[in-house]
Amino acid sequence: MQMETRALGYTEGVLSAVINTVLFALKLWAGTASHSIAMVADAWHTLSDTLTSLVVILGFWISSRPRDEEHPFGHGRAEVIAAIIIGTLLAVVGASFLKDSIGQLIQKRTASFSTLGLIVFGGSAIIKEALAEFSIWAGKKTGSQSLIADGWHHRSDALASALIVVGALAGQRLWWIDGVLGIGVSLLILYAAFDIARDASNALMGEKASDGLTDDIIKIAEASAPELKDIHHVHVHRYGDHLEITLHARINGATDIDAAHAIATRLEQLLREKLHAEATVHIEPEKVLPGSSV
Repeated sequence: MQMETRALGYTEGVLSAVINTVLFALKLWAGTASHSIAMVADAWHTLSDTLTSLVVILGFWISSRPRDEEHPFGHGRAEVIAAIIIGTLLAVVGASFLKDSIGQLIQKRTASFSTLGLIVFGGSAIIKEALAEFSIWAGKKTGSQSLIADGWHHRSDALASALIVVGALAGQRLWWIDGVLGIGVSLLILYAAFDIARDASNALMGEKASDGLTDDIIKIAEASAPELKDIHHVHVHRYGDHLEITLHARINGATDIDAAHAIATRLEQLLREKLHAEATVHIEPEKVLPGSSV
């Protein structure tokens, strides 16, 4: 794992863990004082952000370990596993507070929102959105799925806090608003959990390379070796920030073995330099119909 990627991962994880722990304490205090299930649910959602940030740190630490005999492609997918753990924790939090919110409506419990509580949650919404922007930016810059997942975790918390502030302002006239907001927050958490787990699972199962990456590979191949007749069977495997590429390339069937090997080696080197990937090129002879000229 590259030093820049690791540094951003550790920075995001530590910063998130510290900020979320402080916000959890403030939200829990405000929610308990207001007897608000939505506020308490959001407080524990924020604490789950602390746990997921610790998972991000652990994932980056494991991913940074060098390859060994048992893991010849390195430990990069530990970072993807970290994203799945984040999604699972989110799902547990969402399901728990969905149950509590429905109970709030059934029992017709109301909440009394204080001005200080509204300030706490309004400030939290702004801070968590700022954290989300940083995490998603860092994730896109480094290609880290767990950082992007953590960013969406922050954003779901920011949206939940903003919804609670809006609902609290109308809470004096609508007794059921706290329970409904609790359900809304819970569904938001569950959707974020599903989205994170789906993306991470696709990466673990080996998703198809993006059209853009495949086009880049073909363009590099065509530019480096004009004698290639066709590029096909392009496969890309990701292990964190480590990329493995395999492809088949057709050449004139009359090309001797040494020349074919030189073409493959040149293409592998270019893919390594331009895409920072380990490439394996399989050379195939072009089939020539009987009686036709090569």
